[in-house]
Amino acid sequence: MFMVEKTQVRPNTAIGIHYTEPGGVTGHVMLLIMVLMYTTAHHKIRKQCFEAFWYTHHLAFFWMLGLYTHSVGCFVRGALPGEEVECYAYNTVRFTVISGTLYFIERVWREVRARRKTQIVGVLLHPSGTMEIRIRKPSFKYVAGQWLFLQMPDVSRWQWHPFTISSAPDDPYVSVHIRQVGDFTKAVGERLGATPQLASSLTDQSKGGMSGQDARNGSFVDITGARVNSLPMIRIDGPYGAPAEDVFNCEMAILLDWHWCNSLHYMQQKGRLGALRRVHFIWINKDIAAFGWFRALLQNLEDIQTDPRFLRMDMYLTVTDSFRPAKLPRVLQPGEGGIENGSLLPGKEASLETRVGVFYCGPNALAKQLKEECSRVSSGTIKFELHKEHYIM
Repeated sequence: MFMVEKTQVRPNTAIGIHYTEPGGVTGHVMLLIMVLMYTTAHHKIRKQCFEAFWYTHHLAFFWMLGLYTHSVGCFVRGALPGEEVECYAYNTVRFTVISGTLYFIERVWREVRARRKTQIVGVLLHPSGTMEIRIRKPSFKYVAGQWLFLQMPDVSRWQWHPFTISSAPDDPYVSVHIRQVGDFTKAVGERLGATPQLASSLTDQSKGGMSGQDARNGSFVDITGARVNSLPMIRIDGPYGAPAEDVFNCEMAILLDWHWCNSLHYMQQKGRLGALRRVHFIWINKDIAAFGWFRALLQNLEDIQTDPRFLRMDMYLTVTDSFRPAKLPRVLQPGEGGIENGSLLPGKEASLETRVGVFYCGPNALAKQLKEECSRVSSGTIKFELHKEHYIM
């Protein structure tokens, strides 16, 4: 670019081309936006300051504006000194106008869809500070295994966060389970009355162990009370597809997260298991209280089993300082053997002639190990396929 001052192909200085002509200005604006977006997309920055990631990625709209105005002002020309200047337009617009228009329409439709009537009908607080928010939105239709975006204007007018749908399609509400681990989720908890003191008290009760009817009900506190009409406004957008939807296309499923439990319970009750014949549920956690908030669901899953070979559940604790086995319901007794030598997948399934789906939501480090394990244990008669959920948080 700076050679133009030596060759005088154009009677302009390089500084002038860079900072006074539309092509140079829009190019620098797009470059700045890309630097901000790529930097804040790093997983460490995204986890420490999700707000920075969220807001900078909305600059993509201005990047698109810069792209479509980059060619104005006769930036690209074909003329030698002394000849008439001939401007060349960018033809890229012709190939992107259709996709750009569809993107704009989709964004407008998302806004319209998200603003439809939505109401919080229940807030339950589970051990470890996990909240269950039950929402009524008649226009919201979904299938088992999907997820949604959630916004609470009282907390943030612009932020939308992804959460897996934990209710069944036939339930009269849409529910999500939210762990209070970040600034946004903690603010939502405070706004709904799920205070740290109440969560700590419930967690201590769960660590102490429950049995009988308390264990069946699942230790939770309904904090909705008479405030249902004064609860804050909430918006949800979706639903969106997820790997969990493919669970019922596999003959055997290995589930390494709790998100699929309610869908499994619902589909089994409705007799809609599809090709699914066996399920192995594995959950790894560092605190026994974390298992308590969905113990009722696990208990119900175990109660409806007619085939003892259909469902196997293994829970693994990585920290056992406060672990008291005698206090746990049978469904929460830890699996024997643990996970040793990096082997995460039971080897005995290798004798089956089937397709095994491994469904996982969690850190990438374990996902990489799972991928290696799937490749190692697969054979000509059995194929292990890893399905990982990718959330932006």
